[in-house]
Amino acid sequence: MRERLQKVMAHAGVGSRRYSEILIEQGRVAVNGQIVTTMGTRVNPEKDTIHVDGMPISLNPEHLTIALYKPFGVVSSMNDEFGRRDLTEFVEKYEQRLYHVGRLDEDTEGLILLSNDGELTHRLTHPSYEVPKTYVARVEGKVTRGLTRVLEKGITLEDGPVKVDKFVLREARDRNSIVELTLHSGRNRIVRRIMDEVGHPVMELVRMRFGNIQVGRLKPGQTRVIAGNELSALMHLVEM
Repeated sequence: MRERLQKVMAHAGVGSRRYSEILIEQGRVAVNGQIVTTMGTRVNPEKDTIHVDGMPISLNPEHLTIALYKPFGVVSSMNDEFGRRDLTEFVEKYEQRLYHVGRLDEDTEGLILLSNDGELTHRLTHPSYEVPKTYVARVEGKVTRGLTRVLEKGITLEDGPVKVDKFVLREARDRNSIVELTLHSGRNRIVRRIMDEVGHPVMELVRMRFGNIQVGRLKPGQTRVIAGNELSALMHLVEM
């Protein structure tokens, strides 16, 4: 079913129909890769792709993506076979059936995304898109600033080489230190294994950021819907 472009844009959360019309008139809207300036253009939300200022907009009203602050001790599963505490209790209020985007270890807390958009989920978890993730960790021992150079250059683990995109020493004390790591590797327990390898085992670990999505003001167990410009930027990150 084809609908007026400005109506589809308004339903997708771009803005009012009048604001959408202004964007079209200014040549800031593309349909299937072609700039559209003709008012009254009709599109098929199920088949066409629409970009505003080069950023994609989500056209399927059934699609839902949320951010969850996963508490410590919760497994990244929608139905844990061992009866452990899982993610289902935090998404029961949503009507759509959601799937977790990647995983966080049971003993790691922080940001995890859940979505029913299969293509978005696939791309966010596929290694070829190299989506960066940022963690803050409390580790054993006093970390020196020289570790930044070591980790950003790369080290070798039992399953191959890995390097940290960015390493920040936030606080260094004799018994423990606080560090921030940004990396795009999705290998199992990668942050813990990296810090083990350099002699600073992780004591506490929190994921603060996934792509452009930040944990923000979320507290353990809280969720928020990702929409509008934030969702567009996330889709753009994986070339949708």
